[in-house]
Amino acid sequence: MKKTGLTFIFLLFVGFCFAQDIEQNNEKPISKDGKNLLKINLLSLPLKNYSLGFEHKLGKKITAGIGYRFMPNGQMPFLSKIKTFVDDPDVAKQLNELYVSNTAISPEIRFYLGKQAMRGFYLAPFSRISNYKIAVPIEYEENNIKESIPMSGELKTFTAGLQIGAQWKLGGRVYLDWWILGPQYGKANGSLSGKKALTANEQAEIRKELEGLDIPFVTTTTTVNSSGARLDIKGPWASIRAGLNLGFRF
Repeated sequence: MKKTGLTFIFLLFVGFCFAQDIEQNNEKPISKDGKNLLKINLLSLPLKNYSLGFEHKLGKKITAGIGYRFMPNGQMPFLSKIKTFVDDPDVAKQLNELYVSNTAISPEIRFYLGKQAMRGFYLAPFSRISNYKIAVPIEYEENNIKESIPMSGELKTFTAGLQIGAQWKLGGRVYLDWWILGPQYGKANGSLSGKKALTANEQAEIRKELEGLDIPFVTTTTTVNSSGARLDIKGPWASIRAGLNLGFRF
């Protein structure tokens, strides 16, 4: 993880130096629209995600940027629609009691394929550091009575990928940035834990519930004793970055 981060910082520095050489050799005037773009991802808003981005022109066809995403603590987006696909009332109840939040920071370098930066198709190597916070009760049965243990924790991920996108000028200083496809891959590490006095039978039931969880890609380790339970999560992590951003250039 540290080596990947240092590699990205080195690439950013090399790109910056290369861009400065280009500008010094060309000695072209700065665009009247400015070297900066401030953006908001429109597609993330219905998902209760607030995603902001900043892009700065380094050279004729190169820019550097950083994105910040924030999702306040709350229930899952589109929960009512998700529950229409759930037949098990116990699962539906747990979904009602599931609360999540997350933050992410995504630095990137963009290489535009057209005649100038900030316009047209581009390729953008990027990295993303994300932090997910989760709170959910784990239900089990004790003497045919349904019980639960509240568990909470966080999952941290570090990924790197390549964003394929296109950006257009809509008019004046207003731009539209389409993240067409941004596959990313990296590592995840985190845990959920809860404290509660447990009998031997309760420990066995909770262990069965936790070991039965199916979380894609990662491996889990379950620890249950008389004072509570813990679920450790570790392994690879993959996702896709996509979006439609409205920007203002200055």
